[in-house]
Amino acid sequence: MLRSLGVVPINGDLDRPGSLRALSGLPDDVLHSAPPPSEGHIDTRTMHLIAALARAENLPQRLVYLSTTGVYGDCRGERVPETRPLKPSNARAVRRADAEARLRDWSRRSRVVVSVLRVPGIYAADRLPLARLRQGTPAICAEQDSFSNHVHADDLASIAVRALVASSPCRVYNTGDDSVMRMGDYFDLVADHFHLPRPRRISRSQAETEIAAPLLSFMRESRQLINERMKRELGVRLRYPTVQSGVAEAARAAGFPAATA
Repeated sequence: MLRSLGVVPINGDLDRPGSLRALSGLPDDVLHSAPPPSEGHIDTRTMHLIAALARAENLPQRLVYLSTTGVYGDCRGERVPETRPLKPSNARAVRRADAEARLRDWSRRSRVVVSVLRVPGIYAADRLPLARLRQGTPAICAEQDSFSNHVHADDLASIAVRALVASSPCRVYNTGDDSVMRMGDYFDLVADHFHLPRPRRISRSQAETEIAAPLLSFMRESRQLINERMKRELGVRLRYPTVQSGVAEAARAAGFPAATA
């Protein structure tokens, strides 16, 4: 498919530095979206990418890195700007914070314009928690629930393109949409639009034994992203400014009648 669009793929493995030699001196712009390795506190993949790009005299002009809002850790539901100190609470987010630091340090030393997009939960028509709802996975009761943040995959793609042409050096951008929503309400929203039963609500203490660890780690963190910098500096106009608009369109496209209150 890539070749049909005029793209020439270059195979490389970020876990095998020797396979990245072809990248040296080649790209003008880099969009780095690879996840960190699954273990350790260092993102060796980002370290290997920087080393490969730095070998040539002809460095990229810009690099945009897709990080995660998990680097903020649990903010107890507070509104979070990009200037908030990082406090990652799990190893995955620690590795993301390491990648950010390495890239921003390289930017200062090399003058490559590096920018970081801190990405919340990505959703799209094919990235909705339908299987989870059908399996009956519970959600946290309203009085104990966490705020969650989202961005539609199409909007994230547009944000990344804007960052490749308009971002400032070492600049960080929260890429969440305008929604203010708790996680259980998100599950209810999807359930209603796809005519599935809403998940039952349980306490946090019950969740420790009933919900799988990967999902539970997200439920332990609560924050509300401030996205004004993204809009102001990158000129972003969201196609799906709220989760409600994105989920409703996905349901319509799938042939489901409009949800009723």
